[in-house]
Amino acid sequence: MAAVLPVDYISQTLSLNESDNSFVYSHIIRLDGSFVIRTGDAYRDSYFDRIQGLFEDFGEDKKIAQQHISDLQAAMASHQVYSSVFEFGDERRHVYCTPLAYSEWYLVTVMPYNSLNQSVNRLNREWGYMTFFSCGVVLLALLLIFARYFRLTWQQINDLEAAKEEAILAKEEAVHANKAKSEFLSNMSHDIRTPMNAIVGMTAIAIANLDNPQQIQNCLKKISLSGKHLLGLINDVLDMSKIESGKMSLNMDLVSLREVMDGIVSIIQPQIKMKKQQFDVFIHDISAENVCCDSVRLNQILLNILSNAVKFTPEGESIHLSLFEELSPKGNHFIRIHLSVKDTGIGMSEEFKNKIFDSFSREDNTRVHKTEGTGLGMTITKYIVDAMGGTIEVESSQGEGTEFRIILDLEKAEILEEDMVLPQWNMLVVDDDEQLCSSAVASLKSIGVKADWTLDGETAVQMVEEHHKKHNDYQVILLDWKLPGMDGIQTAKEIRQKIHHDVPILLISAYDWSEIEEEARSAGINGFIAKPLFKSTLFYGLKPYTDLTSGQPEHAAQTRTDLKGRHILLAEDNDLNWEIANELLSELNLNLEWAENGKICVDKFSQSSVGFYDAIIMDLRMPVMTGYEAAVAIRNLKRADADIPIIAMTADAFAEDIQHCLDCGMNAHAAKPIDIREITRLLEKFCN
Repeated sequence: MAAVLPVDYISQTLSLNESDNSFVYSHIIRLDGSFVIRTGDAYRDSYFDRIQGLFEDFGEDKKIAQQHISDLQAAMASHQVYSSVFEFGDERRHVYCTPLAYSEWYLVTVMPYNSLNQSVNRLNREWGYMTFFSCGVVLLALLLIFARYFRLTWQQINDLEAAKEEAILAKEEAVHANKAKSEFLSNMSHDIRTPMNAIVGMTAIAIANLDNPQQIQNCLKKISLSGKHLLGLINDVLDMSKIESGKMSLNMDLVSLREVMDGIVSIIQPQIKMKKQQFDVFIHDISAENVCCDSVRLNQILLNILSNAVKFTPEGESIHLSLFEELSPKGNHFIRIHLSVKDTGIGMSEEFKNKIFDSFSREDNTRVHKTEGTGLGMTITKYIVDAMGGTIEVESSQGEGTEFRIILDLEKAEILEEDMVLPQWNMLVVDDDEQLCSSAVASLKSIGVKADWTLDGETAVQMVEEHHKKHNDYQVILLDWKLPGMDGIQTAKEIRQKIHHDVPILLISAYDWSEIEEEARSAGINGFIAKPLFKSTLFYGLKPYTDLTSGQPEHAAQTRTDLKGRHILLAEDNDLNWEIANELLSELNLNLEWAENGKICVDKFSQSSVGFYDAIIMDLRMPVMTGYEAAVAIRNLKRADADIPIIAMTADAFAEDIQHCLDCGMNAHAAKPIDIREITRLLEKFCN
């Protein structure tokens, strides 16, 4: 069977006509260089002769032309694409040759750079004209703006009188603010005296009934509740002080929304039970349980709103807390959470609803006069929500209840940091991408693994041999499949031949493992980890090669450090605080030693034998030397135990105080009043 196509049809189909493109022309040639279709000024019978002739016409070395011809023939013979730049005289041409499918012909395309440069120069001139024109337009616009500016200046002069009136209004607002603060102080005086009266009164009753244990226990319970309420009032005032001074900050960490909700429910349930209210929690569409945010402030938001709901909802009525998620407009790395607290309580007036988030505001209504509080809870809540970049709305009607709706965009966190820990391996990462190696090594370090890296298989084999000779073999080796020179599979074969060791070798690649699995297994490769190498990817990919079992973490969780006989140095300048701490911590069978200030603490530690003290509990505000200064001084001592655990125990409990403690070398922070469970947990953690 023979098929015939006109040459003109082929030229038109492949766009070979010179008139179609003034920059590029093409030929179709055979393997021997003879023309099938020629365009341009090609008059020789062979394209190879044309190349030779062009170089001769411009007085170039024949060897250069012959080398180009040889390279082109070799590419055509192997049916591969050929691309090169020919330079002769002042002219440069880009030659591109590719085989045509279902034929023995080759398409050669030539692009002269000189013609292209002429077009670029022409475009540059046109752009230059456009630039001058644009500058003229901008200059005209500036003149118009300046004219407008002068008119506005005259307008501002005329507005001075109006500004005077505004100043008068601002003065009236300042007077109103001072009045509000005075009313707030009056309310605070009442609200603080109420729990203080309970503490003082119950203390007197307990002293008068020392022979009645049941009465004493009842008094102590009420004293504890009043103390917690008083502490809440003080925290609100201090938070408001931080807000007004602009010093409140967020401390971002990894948070489990499930744990947040569980914690909130456990805290609020006793109050709900006391008032015999109905309480329900609804969650749905939870796609990301772990997020990044300030867990303390998130808890504070929910507790403030739920506490108000409990306060202003009568007995037998209902309170509903709901949480759901949706996609965030910030992108895939974020999730938008919706929190809602709805009650069937007394509600609020339209007038007060509009100012509920104002500072020092409480509704002047006989319905709420018996309700304790500072009137700052919702102001603080609004500030925290704004700091998190979220929104808060309220819907309420008197006698019909209230609903608060909060929207927050939070960054996703796939897994909690402390959950991803591997043995202290010594690993080798091999990949030709230096940035990938650095990132992988950093990720491995964060999960407890020390790793070396190299960019090629040959060096990797040498490093493995050197470590083997030093009896310091790598525990795991990660090999990229596509390495320059010796690829990952060949590298694995070399390693298995050089050292007879069962070190796990894992292949890392963005390709499908099933396509290379058989070859990789035969080369001695144990497994595969797909790129990209996130920290969680590395953790779960390497975890099967550890000796951890599902029972080991449970066993570890059940094992607690015995604190009996541990030597603890407590730096505290207040005698009463020392007495309280000594009494509470004595239940742990500790050997507790007192340092009256930071200087004495440093002296006692420096004069003790190495390892004598197991931990230091440090107050911050002390005479002679503060806790911050003492911590820095201890860390700078030339002692083997200068890294002794130091736990701050202080009334300075804001986020910046905690960060300052960590910056000074302390290990943890615990806020006063002393929480014996928290102190015990921290001592067990750091004395292990």
